[in-house]
Amino acid sequence: MTTSPELARAAYKTFERYHITAYFNPDLTQAGTDTGLDGHAWYVGSRAAPMGACSPSVVAAAFFNFNHKLVERSWPKALEAGLDTIADRRWAALDHVLGDALGPLVDEPHLVEVADRLRDIGDTASFAGRPLAAAWHSSERPDAPHLKLWHSIAVLREWRGDGHLAALVDAQLDPTEANVFHEAKHLDPAVRRGGLGKRITQLTREWSDDEWASAADRLATRGLLSITDGAEALTADGVTLDQHIEDRTDIMASAVWNDVPDADELITSVRPYVKAVIDAGFLPGTKKK
Repeated sequence: MTTSPELARAAYKTFERYHITAYFNPDLTQAGTDTGLDGHAWYVGSRAAPMGACSPSVVAAAFFNFNHKLVERSWPKALEAGLDTIADRRWAALDHVLGDALGPLVDEPHLVEVADRLRDIGDTASFAGRPLAAAWHSSERPDAPHLKLWHSIAVLREWRGDGHLAALVDAQLDPTEANVFHEAKHLDPAVRRGGLGKRITQLTREWSDDEWASAADRLATRGLLSITDGAEALTADGVTLDQHIEDRTDIMASAVWNDVPDADELITSVRPYVKAVIDAGFLPGTKKK
């Protein structure tokens, strides 16, 4: 029998690529042009729009592994452009790219059933201590089936993500250290950790070389990292902590799956829609088929 933490891990691995279409798609350049926002301001505004017109420090706290200076610079730009305007443009981009990717699948009645089931599962969740997920759960749900599915997945994804940040805080990793730790090479070359790579992570999260090196030194002092010719790798203790963080994240993400008797089948039923997105070839690491 599949345990709830295993279901939480399977859901994350299955749903993630459908979710990140909002942040990796061919329409983003035009969306930025239409709203007058650079890439950072568009991302921050698009992802945090459901939080409303709060202080930049609140958004920075929810984003954790992004440099707070990036958020504090970008969020006011998003507020000036209008959060509703950004949200409408995000849905338009998703409607286009997901609609194209799914093709005839968008008209399947099963798509609506799956989206509604995942929404119902999200409705059972407690959002205490999970601010970004709570914001998405309270945001307006679109009508189109493929967008309903995205919204349902976004709630569950951010719910897990908020828990993951709690695991990082519990591991006593600060935002820069969390990035360095995640991008460090694993001792087992067969283990794929799903990172963006050091340079892309620095660019998108805006950590300087000096900030990165300083964080690496702090992790090395704790015995979690080794540094050879500027390249970071996890030590045995680092591998142990990495596994602990992932296990704790899965455990904290498992509650919503406890009373879903057909969870395995439900998660599996999302895979054709995810595969269609992967086959469209616009996500990082994918090729058009």
